[in-house]
Amino acid sequence: MADIEVNNISVGELFQKFYIVPSYQREYVWKKSQVLHLLDDIRSEQIHEESSEYFIGSLVVCPSQTRDGAYDLIDGQQRFTTIFILFCAIRDSLSGLGADGLEGIKKSIVDVDTDQYGRDCYRPHLELQYEDAGEIFSQLIDGKNLTKDGTVSIKNIYGAYNTVREFLDDSFGDSVDDIRKFFGYVTRNVKLIRISTHNFGRALKIFETINDRGIGLNAMDLLKNLLFMNAKTYQFDSLKKYWKFIVDELYKIDERPLRFLRYFIFSTWGVPRLAKDELYDWLVKNDKRIGLKDNPVAFVEKMKEALEAYINFVNGKDSYGNSNPFLENISLLYKKRNSAKQHLVLLLAGRRLHPEIFSALCRDIESFLFVCLLVKEEIRTFEKIFSEWSLGLSRVKTMEDYKIFADDTFKVQKKKHASKFFVMFREIDNRSLPKYQIEYLLGKLTQFVDRKAYGGDMPLSMYCNSRDVHLEHILPRQPDSEVFKEFGVGADDPRLVWSVGNLALVEKSINMSLGNKPFSQKKFIYPKSRYLLTQIIFERPDIGNTVIDQAVSQIGTFDEWNKESIHQRARWLARLACIVWDVPATEE
Repeated sequence: MADIEVNNISVGELFQKFYIVPSYQREYVWKKSQVLHLLDDIRSEQIHEESSEYFIGSLVVCPSQTRDGAYDLIDGQQRFTTIFILFCAIRDSLSGLGADGLEGIKKSIVDVDTDQYGRDCYRPHLELQYEDAGEIFSQLIDGKNLTKDGTVSIKNIYGAYNTVREFLDDSFGDSVDDIRKFFGYVTRNVKLIRISTHNFGRALKIFETINDRGIGLNAMDLLKNLLFMNAKTYQFDSLKKYWKFIVDELYKIDERPLRFLRYFIFSTWGVPRLAKDELYDWLVKNDKRIGLKDNPVAFVEKMKEALEAYINFVNGKDSYGNSNPFLENISLLYKKRNSAKQHLVLLLAGRRLHPEIFSALCRDIESFLFVCLLVKEEIRTFEKIFSEWSLGLSRVKTMEDYKIFADDTFKVQKKKHASKFFVMFREIDNRSLPKYQIEYLLGKLTQFVDRKAYGGDMPLSMYCNSRDVHLEHILPRQPDSEVFKEFGVGADDPRLVWSVGNLALVEKSINMSLGNKPFSQKKFIYPKSRYLLTQIIFERPDIGNTVIDQAVSQIGTFDEWNKESIHQRARWLARLACIVWDVPATEE
């Protein structure tokens, strides 16, 4: 065989050979839109001119490493698999319409081959060796009902088959002749380039050249092939196992693979900025630094170890899967999983720190995220900042080292926002933050005061993520005539009703007693709450100069509730917030 053999062939000629998608290849990923795009293009060309030819791209193959006489598909398996699914769907559609004479179509799916002993055997023209395909391909080949649930590949193959069946129904209805003509057009007039080479390594290099800069593939796909291209044959099983773990686990947590890859690079090598389309080039150019080609298995093992920690962080736990209150708090601050994950760069960089130091890092990250959230700092800038900080974090060995690091990073940044933080906290209302973030901050304030007074370690989720805790509007959201009479002008002003100074946390049972009553009645109920910050809305516990009294020494009580009361309480809470989130004191 020539070193590289290039053939311009039809789909029908292509399906005269047998092909295998090796176990190390990526799974079938095409969705409905991609399948329809291919089918619609072919159909449009057929309608335009039945004798015209339609080009669908190229395939890269090499002799199979597991079966004599077959080819391993190195590139183009998504299109090839889709065409194979199309043939199965055409066979099933024609069979369902009672058509006979389907031998030619069936032969395009399964054909006679000769084994190493010279005996005839039946083989499908396409075999999937990766485990994610399960039994669905056998069901497809045999014309049986397909498994609907399972891995990503199973769901995608199931979806592709049904998409093709819908396409055939919409395009040809019950016309057996039209479906046959379409099959004939695909096999005779749809063309592609098959690039064959004598060995796997050369095939992967051709694949890399065709997909230069990631055209048509993302960096994870190219990285995977680069790893296999540089691995020894005996390393394939380990690579396949680790890579499958990475892909499966990212899917389970609904995480974008490229984001994880970027954060892995940022946290490990301190790269300050790298766009998605720059990832693969960076990996290739920095090979000597990262050792990707010299030891691909070690590289993937490092990725796997980082991913295990990453998954724990996403779930509010530390690197080892233990509960971490600060990471749990971040999940309450950002309930939408994909809304903010840049902090994972720093967590990955610090995942091997001593538990006490790592906990301090988590505390500072939570505090920093809320400060930046409140002052409207652009979240996208965090990636660059955290990537740069990762290098400094890698030099931290002791708690003293960490304190220096925190002073030079978190503290410096928060000092820039100190005045703005105080002002914006004081002015918080429902236009500033969504309700769940308002509940988060009230929970943090209430938890802080309780811990100062009583000690204990009740988690934040018991304050702001519990059915037993309600958000209380001191000035009711639906004021009645009594409230208007007592409060005066502005009783129905949403800026006052939703002001942070007008909000508190109360137990469900107490909230039912409060209702929409005026403050003159509510104030006697607040002291019954177990939350000290809520109790002192009206009166301070009379137990002398104790830690309880000291915990609320900077916050006053109110005998009347009016516009000025709301503003005053908002100022007091803003001062308390500067302590809770460790924001340097301002003149105000």
